[in-house]
Amino acid sequence: MAGGVAAVVDVVAAARRVLNMATHKLIFMPSGIQTTGEAGETVYDAALRSGVDMQSICGGKGLCKRCQIEVEPGEFAKFNVSVSDGNIPKLSPTEKKARHDGELSETRRLACRAKICGDLVIEVPSDSREREMSISKTSTKIETELNPDVRLYMVKLSVPSLEDNPCDSDALIAALADEHGISVVADHRVIITLQGILAKNDREVICVVRGGNTLIDVWPPAAAGQSQDVYGAAIDIGSTSVALYVFNLITGEPVYEKATMNPQIRYGEDLMSRVSYIMMNKGSEDKLTAAIHAEIKAMLAGALETLEIQAYQMLDIICVGNPIMHHLFIGANPVELGLAPFTLAVKDWIDVPANKLDLGLTDAAQVSLFPLIGGHVGADTSAAFLTQMQDMENRSVLLVDIGTNAEIVLSHNGKIAAASSPTGPALEGAEISSGVRATLGAIERLRIDPVTKDTRVKIIGHDEWISDVDGSANDHTIAGICGSGIFEVMVELANAGLIDQSGLFKPEFAPHKFTQEGNVWVFSLIEKGEASIKIKQTDIRAVQLAKAALFAGAQLLAESLDCSAFDEVLLAGAFGTHLDPKYVSDIGIIPMASPEKIRSIGNAAGMGAAMALLNVSERAKIIRAVKTIEKMETALEPKFQDYFVDAMKFPTASATSGDAKSGRRSSRSADRAARRRGAPAA
Repeated sequence: MAGGVAAVVDVVAAARRVLNMATHKLIFMPSGIQTTGEAGETVYDAALRSGVDMQSICGGKGLCKRCQIEVEPGEFAKFNVSVSDGNIPKLSPTEKKARHDGELSETRRLACRAKICGDLVIEVPSDSREREMSISKTSTKIETELNPDVRLYMVKLSVPSLEDNPCDSDALIAALADEHGISVVADHRVIITLQGILAKNDREVICVVRGGNTLIDVWPPAAAGQSQDVYGAAIDIGSTSVALYVFNLITGEPVYEKATMNPQIRYGEDLMSRVSYIMMNKGSEDKLTAAIHAEIKAMLAGALETLEIQAYQMLDIICVGNPIMHHLFIGANPVELGLAPFTLAVKDWIDVPANKLDLGLTDAAQVSLFPLIGGHVGADTSAAFLTQMQDMENRSVLLVDIGTNAEIVLSHNGKIAAASSPTGPALEGAEISSGVRATLGAIERLRIDPVTKDTRVKIIGHDEWISDVDGSANDHTIAGICGSGIFEVMVELANAGLIDQSGLFKPEFAPHKFTQEGNVWVFSLIEKGEASIKIKQTDIRAVQLAKAALFAGAQLLAESLDCSAFDEVLLAGAFGTHLDPKYVSDIGIIPMASPEKIRSIGNAAGMGAAMALLNVSERAKIIRAVKTIEKMETALEPKFQDYFVDAMKFPTASATSGDAKSGRRSSRSADRAARRRGAPAA
């Protein structure tokens, strides 16, 4: 009898071994990855082996609850798979508790606890996926792999005994090596806080690791219904505005954005005026640095409050900006950038502990800044270039960021060259008599009737065309003219025959639209009661100087690479987003730029910073790429003066008027303005 029982036991054991060796078909959606899994193997292990995009920071130990999946019975003809109720594994004790605690919905399972017992079609929800990211901000689309510098790992340490009693920091480092395959060194802050967290949380802890090798912090596990995610920010520090983009570094999801004026603007509208302020006011560089730190600190605090997260969760900050903004942010005096040969204090990628910059973050946080290309071609340009590197490769593409200092990058015949041009603030509305920032009520579009010379405008915040002829102008508050409006004003004046190619007014063609202030003609753009928005001759000259500087720089860059035509012209920056390609072409600011070749790519600098935030490989890519870029100092080129003078013309206007005396006066004014701006005289 005993022998018979033993035989039965052997048969059952053999059957179990055969059952455990059975393989089943697994289809993971939405990736469509198909694989097989052994009976008794967890879905997580099969997914990990097959390269399925799935979150987990505990290494499949059932602690973090991030590897959630959905499995349903049904016939899946496309995959020739039938999933019955019997194929779906039973709930594990961990899953039952997670459902009871509200951490797992009734329709979801934990991949690391669900064991394979039949063919399955498995949906990996978007909040459980982590690798592929697609960011679309103001016309800029960016795709990058999610591979952040800071990662979370959850471990549970065994209870020490008299016989087995390693120190807790050693036990934690060993657990990270054994369970997650990483070798780390522990920061002092970790060592002194670890035991308290372990004691209060049943020996469970979330480890925060930077660069795959440094344990920078330890956190208690999240309470039921709460999240212990890590966050990062990409910050574009412009001379006019500051843009903040916050991302969840576990999911890659963009969760917050904010833009505000750069407080340094009170020390000068453009970059060189701020450098001049520092030169004339000893120690004032500290004031400008403190101002930008305080603004960014407030922006980050606002993000933390809105997202309902703690400062210790904001751990990685990537900043970009032009060289002067870059230097002031890190606390370097930018005075040398105001004088030839425009020497940088630092050029390469730089990492700074956040506590050195007073941004309201913890000691574990780090701030990193993109590499600069050289001279006045800064980290914002290298970040914008990062977003377009793939599209520019093996093509002739000009990338332009039009601002107070235009920065230009050209790709041609496998080479990359870059330059800057001192365009000044005119193209953004400053130095224009009726110019304003892009705020509500600012004129952003303009049309001039070619026959009557009457004008219509569109203002920010209002979709309809407004005219002083029909009285609609009286119904709206018109603040002035913003940058995109400036482009259209100049081209429409030229097309309507109201200025000649040299930029001089021709009042005889619309006497009802012109008045005189002293000996200078003034064009009334739109009347509103007794007030009016006007364009003066000095406004036209300011725009001419700006466009001529950019044109000359781009032309010289093209010649340096023997490029005779562009496949595409990319306009970066918030300003470029609002420009109509037709008016960019007609104003003559970029050589060889027909409207169909011009494309706006939004805030590419900010998105480049975001790419580096989300993927450390992008950091390595731009660090390598910057070293291959040829930097040109356009102002030193012999032909700059010739191109600058020629580009002062408005190409769609009629021939220059015969008022030679006025022309000479205007030329002398242009010369003086050019010298003030650091460009060659016209």
